[in-house]
Amino acid sequence: MSNEDYYRLLGVKREASADEIKKAYRKLARKYHPDVNPGDKQAEERFKRISEAYDVLSDPKKRGVYDAYGTYSDNFQPGAAPRDSGFDFAGFDFSNFGNSGFSDIFSQLFHGETSAPRPQKGEDLEYQISIGFDEALKGLQTRITYTRKDQCPACSGKGLSSSGKERPCPSCQGSGKVAQAHGRMRFTSTCPQCGGTGQVGKQCTQCNGEGRLRKTENLEIKIPAGVQTGSRIRFAGKGDAGILGGPPGDLYIVSTVSPHPFFERVGDNIYCKVPITVTEAALGAKIEVPTVDGKAMLKIPPGTQSGQKFRLRGKGAPSLRATTRGDQFVEVKIVVPRVADERSKEILRELARLNPGNPRNEALHF
Repeated sequence: MSNEDYYRLLGVKREASADEIKKAYRKLARKYHPDVNPGDKQAEERFKRISEAYDVLSDPKKRGVYDAYGTYSDNFQPGAAPRDSGFDFAGFDFSNFGNSGFSDIFSQLFHGETSAPRPQKGEDLEYQISIGFDEALKGLQTRITYTRKDQCPACSGKGLSSSGKERPCPSCQGSGKVAQAHGRMRFTSTCPQCGGTGQVGKQCTQCNGEGRLRKTENLEIKIPAGVQTGSRIRFAGKGDAGILGGPPGDLYIVSTVSPHPFFERVGDNIYCKVPITVTEAALGAKIEVPTVDGKAMLKIPPGTQSGQKFRLRGKGAPSLRATTRGDQFVEVKIVVPRVADERSKEILRELARLNPGNPRNEALHF
């Protein structure tokens, strides 16, 4: 374990809240994770230290002990060596204490043992797909080609050559132990690189020790009816292969839907504008309007005004969240004809005499 100040390591104040500590850890973990920095030993070491700091500071009980004594382990008993007391084991040799080294006792006491690298889930992947307006409403089945990390066939995902001989671990020089420090305590722990065996194998030359290789893959996918721009469809296990036998990640298909020249989709509802004549608006009529399923009849009541909206229930888009469809809203626009002949003008003048009134008066009144 590190003897660094855990608060300083995470970049937070000593009075930081649990949420602040969590946010700081996640930000640093994303930056220094070994998967993001392959082969970068400094980033790997930094990731271990911030993980160690978060493990202690995220637990109220552990944090309390750490704040009081500058150190923590599950078996630690607060005693006569609080923070900054000046107590230090440096310079003492306990290698012949009893039947086992005193350093080993402290290793167990402070949980210095670190296990060998564990299997990890593979990374999730995203694939952007562009589809038409009608395809989004009806759904489609298509084939995509994408690149993912697959298990290396040469080493079966282990990262080690099956034919290479083992050699002493460079981290612990074959001892299986590495020196560690926790606060003012000095002890040893299991080497994380070799898992305590003191030996490491030769890296696989095919994958350079990662255990995975990039592979171009063809995949048949089904896009359900009702997707919109930004919809994410999950295909389990189709992401990158896991590390050291871990489960694979998932593949997310993210849709971008092209606009339609006549229809507009808002949520699961469809909107459109349809022109009607003055006579249809005044006397009422049944008109034919387009829908995403074809044509439908719409009743225009007498006295309809321009801009009025009518609903066609169940004529909208399919929903990814419900079994029912959205609705279609039709906004009517009254088209005034161009009057050129005298007979039409006389009819309109007669209409005005029979229906006197000024619509502006009512508007000005309000």
